[in-house]
Amino acid sequence: MKTICVYCGSNSGSKPIYTDRAMALGHRLAQDGIALAYGGGNVGLMGVVADAVLEAGGKVIGVIPEQLVNWEVAHRGLTELQIVGSMHERKQRMFDLSDGFVALPGGFGTLDEMFEMLTWRQLGIGDKPCAFFDVDGFYTPLMGMLDRMVEERFLHPDQRRDLWHGDDLDALLNWMRAYKPAEASKWMDEKRRKAMR
Repeated sequence: MKTICVYCGSNSGSKPIYTDRAMALGHRLAQDGIALAYGGGNVGLMGVVADAVLEAGGKVIGVIPEQLVNWEVAHRGLTELQIVGSMHERKQRMFDLSDGFVALPGGFGTLDEMFEMLTWRQLGIGDKPCAFFDVDGFYTPLMGMLDRMVEERFLHPDQRRDLWHGDDLDALLNWMRAYKPAEASKWMDEKRRKAMR
């Protein structure tokens, strides 16, 4: 683990604990010598986690689309700020830079980015670990939805287990370092799929 990508809100949320845990994650990454790759913003939890890494002497690489730079939300104090042309380029660049992905609390963008990485892994495009750092039970309802997908046979149980969910930083980083991707097929009915070819 040389670089971890963190997805999180461009807002800070309603509870101080969201900020507190974002700071804890940032400090821990720097202490462990792990660089942060993130969306390049200076607002919300994005700004908090970046500032925490920098404060602890760590390296931060921001990747931000030009449109958001023009909205004046780019963090200008980073180790490196990469400006790209689109959100699609941002996702690809952050994937290329990173050895794993962590989601702190956030909104549409956070879920979009993390689920794209999970989808890429499911399709064999990538094989990097994905973890939901659950602050104050924020992601517990989402995990219930993933369990529902397994129950209704839209998601393979091994792929459901192939992501981490919890609130312990030690456990999260240990899991990411030891990660081996699941080898389950995306298709639940593999025999029938092959028969229909």
